[in-house]
Amino acid sequence: MEAGGETKYFGVKKEEASRARDILRQVAESLREKGYDPVPQIVGFLLSGDPAYITSHKNARGLIRQMERDELLEELVRGFLV
Repeated sequence: MEAGGETKYFGVKKEEASRARDILRQVAESLREKGYDPVPQIVGFLLSGDPAYITSHKNARGLIRQMERDELLEELVRGFLV
């Protein structure tokens, strides 16, 4: 049996998923308004945890920091696969 052979369950509650979706949309809109491509900016934040990737315009930086990065990632994956 391989190390760590058991599958772990990871899940975000439905309300949190909806909140993550709303936050990601608001942050993307703020980034676009400031002239940034939101995809690489959000990816940079998610990979590094560095809030400097996110503009402070319309409190986008504060919004994205309200949720854990893994919760945001889960919502992104869900949106892609579902």
